[in-house]
Amino acid sequence: MKIIDHNNQPREEWREGVTTLMRISAQTGAMQLTIFEQWCAPGLGAPTHRHSVEEVLSVIDGHAEIWTEDERADFSAGQSVVIPAGQRHGFRNSGQKVLHMQFTLAAPIFEGVYDGRDEPVRRWMADHGNS
Repeated sequence: MKIIDHNNQPREEWREGVTTLMRISAQTGAMQLTIFEQWCAPGLGAPTHRHSVEEVLSVIDGHAEIWTEDERADFSAGQSVVIPAGQRHGFRNSGQKVLHMQFTLAAPIFEGVYDGRDEPVRRWMADHGNS
């Protein structure tokens, strides 16, 4: 059994005002999922993008506006949404304090294709590579 000590995992600033903590991925030995958390300043979040796998977005603290290709909804702490594989989606902090969210992807790495970008962004691969 491998113990993963989340207290020693570093946070990364993905975008200004958006900090990310990887909890589980190929880097920690996962074979089929990625779990990470983000903290987003008011008004900030993730631009519209898609993944080739299913994703669960969960609000831990604060308020988020989450959108898909054809819907928008407001979420608060204790609420989640399942995003089907391939569906464009994004979110932003719609509250006045820092938004804390958790994400689970049905793949051992983060791979997302953002609107307006041809190449996918990949993070937390087993070889520690990021692009």
